[in-house]
Parts: sequence; structure tokens; C-alpha cells
Amino acid sequence: MDQILFYLFSALALGSASYFVFAKNPLYAILSLIVTFFTIAALYILLNAQFLGIIQIIVYAGAIMVLFLYVLMMLNLNKEDESKKHNINKLVGIVAAGILFVGMLGAYKGLKTGVATKDIDVSVGLTKNLGKLLFNEYVLPFELASILILAGIVGAVLIGKKDL
Repeated sequence: MDQILFYLFSALALGSASYFVFAKNPLYAILSLIVTFFTIAALYILLNAQFLGIIQIIVYAGAIMVLFLYVLMMLNLNKEDESKKHNINKLVGIVAAGILFVGMLGAYKGLKTGVATKDIDVSVGLTKNLGKLLFNEYVLPFELASILILAGIVGAVLIGKKDL
């Protein structure tokens, strides 16, 4: 059953990601990207990485996509603007996709066949184990990162504040 769900979510993720790339309407493209993020989260959960799945939903499908939709509404794209675009952007995209394909092909050729799955620890992605590791061994870097984020928030508020 897990393998059927894995293939189903993989096909859905590939289909929605392909639609995102080839969609003409930017709103439909962003909605298909949201579907892609949710299916990737489902794949994480199927692979026993529950924490990554939940973070995928909260951070990407929640926060990032809200920002994308906000920027889309602020840009107010019209069909008249589409005629002003040059074909050089499409050429650069095709070249970049070709380079990515060659890199993925090289990585695939470098894989060893017959990888043993007996030594895989299935409890690695559990939130309980991640929390123990984070708050025991890595507590100082975790707290330093939180102070750095707080400093960034204070800096953004000070920069964005209007002088009264």
C-alpha cells in the first residue's frame, strides 16, 4: 500500500510541477505549485520524515505561497506586458534545463546499483528523536540561530518604520 501511495503522490507531484512550468496563467501556476508542495510533504511523511513533512506544509505551502500570491497581486500582470518579453529568456531556460538534465544524468550514472536497505534506521525522521538531538547536543547553535533571527526581525522593523 505504501508503494502505491508513493507512486501516486510522485506522479501527482511531477504532474503539478510540470503544469507549473508550462501554465500560461500565473495564478493557476501558483496554485499548482501549492499542490506540488503538499504532495512533496506527503512523500516526506511516507518516507517516515514527519517533521520535514510538517515543515514543508507550514513554511512552503503556507508562508512562501502567500508571499507569491501577494507579489502576483501587486504586479498586476496584463496580457499587453507579455508581448514585450524577449525570446532570450526562453533560450536561457532551455539551456539551464539542459545543464540540469546533464547533471542529473551524471549523478544517476554515479549511483551504485544494489544498495542495501537493511542498515537504514527508520526512526531518524521522527520528531521525538530530532527534538532530543536538537535540545541536547545542538542547543547552543539553536539558541544562537534564534538570536540571529530576532536581530533580523528587529532590523527589518527599524528599516521599515516610518519616521514620525
